[in-house]
Amino acid sequence: MRTFPEFYDPSRVGSLTMARTSLAAAAGLARGGSPAAEDRQRTLLLLVDPQVDFIHEDGALSVPGAVEDTRRTIEWIFSHLDSITSIAASLDSHLPQQIFYPTWWVDEEGGHPDPFTLIRPEDISARRWLPLIDPDWSESYVTELHSQARKELMIWPYHTMIGTPGHAISPALHEAISFHATARQSPSRFVTKGTLPQTEYYSLLEPEVKVKGEAGGELNRELLYWMLEFDRIFVAGQAKSHCVLETLNSIARNNPEQLGKFNLLTDCTSSVQHPQVDFDALTEVELARLEELGLKRTTSSDLS
Repeated sequence: MRTFPEFYDPSRVGSLTMARTSLAAAAGLARGGSPAAEDRQRTLLLLVDPQVDFIHEDGALSVPGAVEDTRRTIEWIFSHLDSITSIAASLDSHLPQQIFYPTWWVDEEGGHPDPFTLIRPEDISARRWLPLIDPDWSESYVTELHSQARKELMIWPYHTMIGTPGHAISPALHEAISFHATARQSPSRFVTKGTLPQTEYYSLLEPEVKVKGEAGGELNRELLYWMLEFDRIFVAGQAKSHCVLETLNSIARNNPEQLGKFNLLTDCTSSVQHPQVDFDALTEVELARLEELGLKRTTSSDLS
């Protein structure tokens, strides 16, 4: 029978309340445990974009199943507290004018694309969609995405906007992170991504198309090398079809020999649902390829 901290209430997962950081931190101090610095096997829990807008049912880009994914993630943290050396979380961070938002594009009548519109090179050449900002870059960007067989440019709803509640880590999960940090004497690490207007930033390590000379425009080698210092890395968060998958693809591209360290918690992540694209099916094909390269898949209920 697993026991969880007294402050934990599963019914609060997915509710937009103030994170009770003081309560969770005090509970962690009272619980105590061996300092993470003494761990012989160093384990990282990597949380990809565990934010309100992706997790909560009324979030701007809510992922179906994400509330239950998050509950399982929280309980996995509590159940494995003494073996998790460190927790890191990425924060998708956006502004109103970015290449994947309606503000960037317009049709010949002056209308902006609806969310979930796909923009392909032929749409630009046929003048179905035209960039309002940085036309040369925008056209080359869409072409490069297509030529690399990456995801087509998707117009997204405004989400995880800097300074809004949707940008915050889901409160119940934030409490679990704080509990771990004080119990194990292990400061959490938070990584901001996605502020560059000219590119999408699914992977927490690199943008879809590099923007040389710009902060955050290329591979974050410092973060990559820090992650790879751990013996095991468990991955959870949202969305499986986009930011989780592309983070794992970054490892496969840049350090394929290290992919065997990565364990995807498959019941702690879900795919974006799109009216025309079966993202989950496409993602499963990609994950099968990554498994052949060494990626492991497990669940939160596997206590081995």
